[in-house]
Amino acid sequence: MSNVAKLVLASGSPRRIELLQQAGLEPDRILPADVDETPARNEIPRSLAKRLSREKAERALSILKAENDSDDAFILAADTVVAVGRRVLPKAAISDEAVDCLQLLSGRSHRVYTGICVITPGGKIRQKLVETRLRFKRLSRREIDRYLESGEWRGKAGGYAIQGLAGSWVVKLIGSYTNVVGLPLYEALGLLAGDGFNTEPRLSPAAS
Repeated sequence: MSNVAKLVLASGSPRRIELLQQAGLEPDRILPADVDETPARNEIPRSLAKRLSREKAERALSILKAENDSDDAFILAADTVVAVGRRVLPKAAISDEAVDCLQLLSGRSHRVYTGICVITPGGKIRQKLVETRLRFKRLSRREIDRYLESGEWRGKAGGYAIQGLAGSWVVKLIGSYTNVVGLPLYEALGLLAGDGFNTEPRLSPAAS
């Protein structure tokens, strides 16, 4: 199966695409799966991440089935949630949201959860939740303002991108770094490999 299987990434996130490429994998298809990401009443962050990742995978599967293109497809979906306690921080769309997030994260610990979901060609659903704990240094208003000018916060959960300027704020990180970027590679590749997908790097002739 692994010789003909194709990898469908149910996300248009450049960061997730880059992380898979970093691991030597090139998705055969990018299929962003839009779902309502509003937390349910009393839904805790870890449950939200896990639920949304499954909904994204199932949405991608429904699209593939409608196109009669689901044969031999391994669907990989993920959803990343940044939280302080039970509070889920938004994916900052405007500067005010980013300021609120960064002021809340300043000098304190928070957690990043990513739910991963894989649907196999046989329809089997496998899921995993990955948690990383971080603590930021105390941020001055000047540092926050300068970060806003960078634009790196746009569309990012919690209002920051760890792979950019915000990486210098991290005092402590416990767990997966790639989880904070948006896709915990070790765990994602483990789910795929566990059901027969060949996760060996697909190296180009120049790289081999």
